[in-house]
Amino acid sequence: MITLLQQTDYLVVLVIGVIVGYLSGLLGKGGSAVSTPALQIFAGVNPFYALASPLPAAITSTISATTVYSRQKLFNKRVIVTGALFGIPATLVGAWLSKFLPGKTLMVLTALFIVSIGGSLLFSFLRKKSHVEEHPVDAVEGNHILIVVASLAIGLLSGLLANAGGVLFSSFFIKKLHMPIKQALACSILLSALLSVPGALAHWWLGHIDWNIALVLSLTAIPSSYLGAKTAVKMKSPLLEKLFACTLIIFGLYDIIYTLWK
Repeated sequence: MITLLQQTDYLVVLVIGVIVGYLSGLLGKGGSAVSTPALQIFAGVNPFYALASPLPAAITSTISATTVYSRQKLFNKRVIVTGALFGIPATLVGAWLSKFLPGKTLMVLTALFIVSIGGSLLFSFLRKKSHVEEHPVDAVEGNHILIVVASLAIGLLSGLLANAGGVLFSSFFIKKLHMPIKQALACSILLSALLSVPGALAHWWLGHIDWNIALVLSLTAIPSSYLGAKTAVKMKSPLLEKLFACTLIIFGLYDIIYTLWK
């Protein structure tokens, strides 16, 4: 480990791990959508390794953050179980298909979709005239089919893009299931951890993971994601809603520019 950290590139990886880990805990996401381009731009990591190496770190960061969310009783077990049952096999299929399909167009389309979701959420959040404290809801009633379809689609995209799917899950929970922001982030980050496992195994089998990078990212993500989750549960919901929507827009535009520029 000391040898790794003596190399400048790995010091950059460490910094990326801290930042991405904090954002993961704060915004209920695995973080690979941010760490993949950051690893290529700032640490000079090979594109194949930059794509999949953050997945093991997504597992550790999300598990660390869930310890905070679980104390607040924000998890909807039925949503999480349904999402995992259908999202995990879809992730495996997506990871297998990733070696056949060109990822550039798909990444741009996904980023455009995330920007549109962020804009829509920001508009609706800004239109709120007053805020009543929100409580966790049972979002499964009458929405089971919708959750199944969304889990299949998000899982497939997660496997294709070596992404934990946290942003897509949390956006879906807020927009379609009308979950309170903190409950949506809690459920999405746990699903990110669950979907990261088959995705990491599949891309490991395909030889896409640099375990030195994965180790540095994983170790730094554990404390930083915990702090991010602590910040989220203490933050006022209206502020967290706007921060989440603006972050989707920024990350989506960042991914579009990076993908087209590289």
